[in-house]
Amino acid sequence: MLLVTSRGTGRWVVPKGNPIDGLAPHDAAAVEALEEAGVSGTMSPHRLGSFSYLKVRKSGASQMMRVNLYALDVQQILNVWPEAHERQRQWFLLNDAVDAVMEPELKALMAQFDQGLPAPKLTLLVRLRQTIRRLVSSG
Repeated sequence: MLLVTSRGTGRWVVPKGNPIDGLAPHDAAAVEALEEAGVSGTMSPHRLGSFSYLKVRKSGASQMMRVNLYALDVQQILNVWPEAHERQRQWFLLNDAVDAVMEPELKALMAQFDQGLPAPKLTLLVRLRQTIRRLVSSG
């Protein structure tokens, strides 16, 4: 699973952002994956799940946010991407990704991925795992 660091705290998170006018939610998620993590491919229109977290703004104000999570069949990994100077990205095995994130609801959602997903979602995760294996084996 691909995680990125948040800009403010440097904690590991999934790429996420605000809705984009004129785009379906999964297409907006694809834009965020490109901007924040430098990856592109085919985004599933089916939501894997959702989670809430408390976003703390620079001003100190906080707001509860709800995030929908989508699977991306990664087909391209860029060496340079829009937020590369602001974030790190790292591929994790699923169990390690669960350990790395701090948001309790995200942890619980990710932990369910190994407990059986419907076939189309599982296929996307398998493809992602295959992509990771290719990356790891190619050095």
